[in-house]
Amino acid sequence: MKRVTEISGRVGTVMRDRMRSVKRRILEIARASRDISEKGKQKRITAYSKLLEISSRVVGQAKKFSAEITRKIKRGSRKILRKAKRQLEEMIPRVEQVLRQTRQRVLRGDTRAQGKIVSVFEPQTEVIRKGKAGKPNEFGKLVKIQEVENQIVTHYEVFDQRPSDSALLTPSIERHIEQFGKAPEMATGDAGFFSAANEAKAEELGVHRVAVPSQSTKSSQRKQRQKTRWFKKAQKWRTGCEGRISVLKRRHGLHRSRYRGTDGMRRFVGLGVIADNLINIGQVLFAASKPEPQTQS
Repeated sequence: MKRVTEISGRVGTVMRDRMRSVKRRILEIARASRDISEKGKQKRITAYSKLLEISSRVVGQAKKFSAEITRKIKRGSRKILRKAKRQLEEMIPRVEQVLRQTRQRVLRGDTRAQGKIVSVFEPQTEVIRKGKAGKPNEFGKLVKIQEVENQIVTHYEVFDQRPSDSALLTPSIERHIEQFGKAPEMATGDAGFFSAANEAKAEELGVHRVAVPSQSTKSSQRKQRQKTRWFKKAQKWRTGCEGRISVLKRRHGLHRSRYRGTDGMRRFVGLGVIADNLINIGQVLFAASKPEPQTQS
């Protein structure tokens, strides 16, 4: 709205900057959040109510700007104003959804808002429950990384909606067969990928050894299988694959996508995978090209 006012001047609805009031309300919420008593809770609710009122007025102002924007056009500024109108029309419903969520969560105590969004700039962002003490929740999209020998990533996927891990094993094996013309000798994953159906399907597809642990099994035969040398070796290799995810995040910045939207995230992950594969392929080729040391008898 500030940008529109700069271009078109003070015509029609006059923009009122409420950022000072918003900052004060946010400080009030932060102070009240330190007090866990009932009095602190009431102060927090009061501050949220004021913030919601201010935000609602900003949204109302934005709607007027959007309606009037086509009449505030100078010939040389049409492109900029059309872009501003499009941005307003995208952002208004998102902010209205956040206002509904806040009323429902803070004022009524209901955390299950319909159509919840956690980012007005990336509304497709999902809450990913990790269950870890230090990081119980993360925000983003689930990415699957499929790796073979020599730390080479053969396939990746960014999911629109997060699937269960158990639904990923069979498609991953089928993808491997499509790429290489045969089933892998061994397939492994963590306990989230396990199901009896998955194991049977993998063996049906031609996988010689399936090393996916079942943590809840009561079968003595199953427990004995998970203690075999090859199974433990496969699980150690899988643990090493977890390091590949860490390297992709640390070396290539995949902890945060620099492109907007799900398509942008797919492109960013793909570029990171390509870069990492080039490094690892180069290391393998360099090691293979080194002459073997000669010894004299």
